Amino acid sequence: MYHDVGDSYVLNRSEFPTLINVLSDEGYDVIGPTRRDGAIVYDKINSDSDLPTGWTDEQAPGRYGLTRRSDDALFGYAVGPDHWKRYLHPPRQHMWRAVKTEKGLAIEPAPVNPQKRAFLGVRACEIEAIKVQDKAFLNGPYRNEHYAAQRENALLIAVNCGTPASTCFCTSMDTGPEAREGFDIAMTELIGEDQHQFLITAGSDAGAAVMQKLSLTPASQKAVAAAQDVINETIEKISRRLETQGLKDFLQDNPDHPQWDDVADRCLACGNCTSVCPTCFCTTTEELTSLDGDETERVQRWDSCFTADFSELGGGPVRKTTKSRYRQWMIHKLSTWIDQFGVSGCVGCGRCIAWCPVGIDITEETRLMRADEQD
Repeated sequence: MYHDVGDSYVLNRSEFPTLINVLSDEGYDVIGPTRRDGAIVYDKINSDSDLPTGWTDEQAPGRYGLTRRSDDALFGYAVGPDHWKRYLHPPRQHMWRAVKTEKGLAIEPAPVNPQKRAFLGVRACEIEAIKVQDKAFLNGPYRNEHYAAQRENALLIAVNCGTPASTCFCTSMDTGPEAREGFDIAMTELIGEDQHQFLITAGSDAGAAVMQKLSLTPASQKAVAAAQDVINETIEKISRRLETQGLKDFLQDNPDHPQWDDVADRCLACGNCTSVCPTCFCTTTEELTSLDGDETERVQRWDSCFTADFSELGGGPVRKTTKSRYRQWMIHKLSTWIDQFGVSGCVGCGRCIAWCPVGIDITEETRLMRADEQD
C-alpha cells in the first residue's frame, strides 16, 4: 500500500521495533531519547529497549528529575537538557589544518563528512528550533557547509507532546505541542486500557518511503480523534505564559529597567541557559599548534554570551557586568533576533528555566518588567 503524504495510519506498539530496523536498514544512524545519568538525553538507538520506556520528567525552575510513569509510554516526557543541535551544529568543529612544507604552509580545509541520521522523538518546539538555526546557517549570507551537510542527511521523526513540563510555554510561542510542518514523519502516542499504538503521518516523500516498509493500517476516525484529544489535553496542561504582543519593542525600549539589576543579583553568569538552549549558536575559534610548530589547526567550539571574554574587543570586554550579559541574552533572544531572522529566538521549550541553577524564569522576568507597562 502506498502511503500518501498527509494520510494517517496506525502503527501498533508491537511493530515499533520494525521502524527502528527499517531506518537502520536504510543506512540511518537512529538517534533518540535514552535514560542516562538521571536525565533523558539523545544518543544512538539500536532497539526500542534503549528508549526511556515508562519514565517521565518533573521540571520546575532550577529543578529537573525523572520518575516512573504508571504506563509503558515510550515518549512520556517533555524535554531534557540535550537537543538535536549537538548533531547538526556540534560542540567542536574542525575548520582547517595548516602544515609546514618545503614550499611554505599548506592549508587543508576540514572535509565535510555528512552522516545519515534519523532523529526519533523530535518535539514540535525542537523542529521550530531547527528551523531557526536553518535561518542562521543556511539562509544567511554565509552558508555553513558542515551544518548543511548534516541537515540535508537528517530524517526528522516527530512525536507530538502528550506530557508537558511545568516549564513549557510553547503555546505562547506558537511552536507546539503539535508538529505541523518540517517533519518527515509525525507520530502521536496513544495509550488506552487495552491498546498501545501510534497515529503516524508522513510529512515528506522520504518519510512516506520509510512508512511503506512498515505494517500499518489506515487510521479510523476514532484513532484520529484520540490523537487530537492528546493534543488538546496537552494544550490545557500548559499553564506557563509569555505575553509576546509588543514584547520586541518593549525590550529594546527599556535597557535601563530596574528589573535588569534584580535579575543580575541572582544570575551566576554560568551560561547554562545558552548551553541547553536549542537555538543558541554562538561560537568562538581556537588555534591548536603542535609542539614543534610544524602544524596548526583551527577549531570552532560553542561559546556563550555570558562569558566575560566573549565580547572582548581591544583588550577588554564590551559587556563587563552580569547585568549587561543577561540583558544581551534576553533582548537578543526575544527581540533583536526578530530583526535578524524574522522570528523569535525562543521556542518555549523551558530548558533555560529548569536548568538555571538559581531558577531564573524568562517568562517571569518578562512579566515583572511589563507590570509597570500594564499598570
